[in-house]
Amino acid sequence: MKPSPFEYHAPRSIDAAVAVLAEVGHDGKVLAGGQSLIPILNMRLASPAHLVDINRVSGLDTVEVTAEHVRIGALVRHAQLEHHDGAYAAQPLLRQALLNVAHPVIRNRGTTVGSIAHADPSGEMPSVLVLTAGVVEATSVRGTREIPAAEFFLGPLESCLAEDEVATAVRFGRFSPGTGTAFQEIARRHGDYALAGMAAVVTVRDGVITEAGASFVSLTATPDILDLSAALAGATPEDADYAAAAALVRDHVDPDADIHASAEYRRMLAGAIAERLLPVAARRGIRQRSEQEATA
Repeated sequence: MKPSPFEYHAPRSIDAAVAVLAEVGHDGKVLAGGQSLIPILNMRLASPAHLVDINRVSGLDTVEVTAEHVRIGALVRHAQLEHHDGAYAAQPLLRQALLNVAHPVIRNRGTTVGSIAHADPSGEMPSVLVLTAGVVEATSVRGTREIPAAEFFLGPLESCLAEDEVATAVRFGRFSPGTGTAFQEIARRHGDYALAGMAAVVTVRDGVITEAGASFVSLTATPDILDLSAALAGATPEDADYAAAAALVRDHVDPDADIHASAEYRRMLAGAIAERLLPVAARRGIRQRSEQEATA
């Protein structure tokens, strides 16, 4: 199939882009990487009258690493962020998750901000944004606003972005010293949408776990955080009750059933991933603390 007819716009500034969106309203769609949008257009699941291509807008393809966050512009490709050593050092969870995003050819073109704006609960990067207490920067003719990740996702494929707004950047938060992260998903084939996935974070101080949490892929209607500290805090990484944490995960997730897996099977996978992943994150927390002390 081919898309419905549309008017193509190629603005060279963000002001010009949002001006078009302000004029066309719900009839406009923003094109960045297009790895989610183009298939939807081809299948005519969306039929915008106007397509606003922001690829010629300068200044949207940068990665900025600060003491507080990793900030990426709307035209940063998955592959660019995946291979950015500064971003990996500041927030390892980014690369850990990006390695699971589709296939390299898609990561070469698809944008991380675009995948977040798409708000697919089966996407990897929305779960990472939420777990890192991230922020979306949205721009319109009214100015720029900052949207906490916890408020950004309203439902499957639904965000709080207004019709005339462009997500121009996102900021992923950094964790405190001694914090380890890990990411895993299970799919029928590598690169397919995950049957179940999880991002985990565990903080270790003075040899014991102080905090732990997780966010999910294909297991909740919107990305959210499950605090697992009650099950793990106070124990050493070797003696922690990861089975209890996995039980909390199974109770928390609310997966859908489809032709690929039942809801109960996905719930079982969520628990198995948690029991496997949390010890990995805890060990990485110990290693991260040791490396920091060695370089201090």
